Amino acid sequence: ECQQYTNRSCEECLKNVTCLWCASSKRCMPYPVRRILPPADLCELRSARWGVCWVNFEALIIAMSVVGGIILIMLGVCCCCCCKKKSKKQVSRNYKEDERAARERERRRVRQEERRAEMKSRHDEIRRKYGTV
Repeated sequence: ECQQYTNRSCEECLKNVTCLWCASSKRCMPYPVRRILPPADLCELRSARWGVCWVNFEALIIAMSVVGGIILIMLGVCCCCCCKKKSKKQVSRNYKEDERAARERERRRVRQEERRAEMKSRHDEIRRKYGTV
């Protein structure tokens, strides 16, 4: 079915989505569906057109590689940012917990000193009362 468009135009050939246009030989042939890319003996990648006439397979592979690389880099950056943010949040949480624990220790120390002073004054009062001072 595709061979009937050989030596015609790329646009006519690619109206049928199962066809592949080879610009160098001006041949229209069925797309080799068992393989992702057409083999070099069928048509060179720079001459092969499929879907649209203005993009060859070589440019398509390069463009897809660039887009894929950019997506991978963006995912990596996003993962790093999320991990960093999570780590900062954890550090901030630990800092707040440490501050809270330090304030609590200070409160306990002040109460302990107050109790000691109170006990000392009681003991001094008892000593005075019984004349042991």
